[in-house]
Amino acid sequence: MKKESGISQALSAVSQLQKDVQSQADASRAVILQRFFKTGKGEYAEGDVFLGLTVPQSRKIAKKYASALNLKEIDTLMKSPNHEERLIALLILVSQFQEASEKEQTRIFKLYIKNSKYVNNWDLVDTSAPAIVGGYLLNRDRSVLKKLATSKNLWQRRIAMLATFHFIYNGESADTLKIAKLLLKDEHDLIHKAVGWMLREMGKKVSEEKLLKFLDQHAAKMPRTMLRYSLEKLPAEKRKHYMSK
Repeated sequence: MKKESGISQALSAVSQLQKDVQSQADASRAVILQRFFKTGKGEYAEGDVFLGLTVPQSRKIAKKYASALNLKEIDTLMKSPNHEERLIALLILVSQFQEASEKEQTRIFKLYIKNSKYVNNWDLVDTSAPAIVGGYLLNRDRSVLKKLATSKNLWQRRIAMLATFHFIYNGESADTLKIAKLLLKDEHDLIHKAVGWMLREMGKKVSEEKLLKFLDQHAAKMPRTMLRYSLEKLPAEKRKHYMSK
């Protein structure tokens, strides 16, 4: 259901949102962001377009329109060529998911998976995958995670790994370890970082013993970045021990 309060009825909610985004665009910041998020030829986010909004600006716009957009409108916004508009769409989707009925959560999850190819940078994944994918699958069948983790699409693989963040916060480690093992031989640095990060959080919040057991089995073949990230919260002597492998 839409709320019209505070939003002009002369324009659709999407059009007004896009107008708000454009009014805060900053060309000089956009150049910096496009470099930072690797949008050049051959880079992981080739062709992505930034308008130069800060994350706080995007969050403020998302909050303004959180109740004003229906799923069809969010679907349109998720496919925007502009990075900030996709980010805002995902922030709204997370907000709606947290307030939704079980039936609506299913619709949101299906929309997210259908549009996962547009969740195509690490900030977009990290903002949305734990809450929506992890949140939805917490008490459901999780077989979709294996499909995502073995996808040729970089961002779907990262979604699978980051989804387990929600499980970690609920005291679970099994799927974090399972997906991490599937991604051990991944060639992309962004996956190495994601796997190492989730292993670190699992060791910190669920079980250091399980982290150490995983490292005992796999440290020697883990990419260095993945291994280094996973060790960050361990004592210095343990970090040195595993890095020497």
